[in-house]
This record gives sequence, structure tokens and C-alpha cells, in this order.
Amino acid sequence: MEEIIEILRQFRDKRDWKKYHSPKNLAVSMAIEVSELMEIFQWTRSLEEEMGLLKDKRDEIAEELADVMIYLLFFCDVAGIDILKAVKNKMAKNEERFKIESEQKS
Repeated sequence: MEEIIEILRQFRDKRDWKKYHSPKNLAVSMAIEVSELMEIFQWTRSLEEEMGLLKDKRDEIAEELADVMIYLLFFCDVAGIDILKAVKNKMAKNEERFKIESEQKS
């Protein structure tokens, strides 16, 4: 992950774009990219159609997902958030919040 973040930093810094990377701008950019992903599936009516789009538009979907992740990682960099640690912590909370039925009865 650190290698990817460093690639992103170098790309950003070579273009002097850090001044634009405020938390708000990065959050808005993430939302825009997620919207572009959602647009691909906008008029589907079934899981079958959605799965067909995944197959037919795999490259376009991959690019939109990459854009989302790029802005997410830029946001984490600016905010000083270790996203892998955040995910692990959130999953630990989810394990407690969403117990498996057999665990709830114990």
C-alpha cells in the first residue's frame, strides 16, 4: 500500500496539485467518481443485467474503481489515516455488531 501511496504522491507533487487536495475537495471527488460508477448501472432492472455489465464494461468499471481508490488514498494521506488499520478496526466493530446467529444464542 505504501508503494501505491508514494506513486500517487509523486504524480500529485510533479504537477503541483497538493494545494487542491483539501479534505472537502477530495471527498467531493470521491463522490463524483462513485457517481460515475453508479451511472454505468443506472438503468439496470435485474442482477442478470448488472452481471452482464460487469462482463461487458469490465475495463470501464475498473477505471472508475481506480479513480475512487485514488481519491480515497489521497484523502487518507491528507488526513493521516492508515486505511488498512481503519478497515481492520471497523471489521472488528462489525464482528461485534453483526453476530452470527449461533454466536448470539450462546
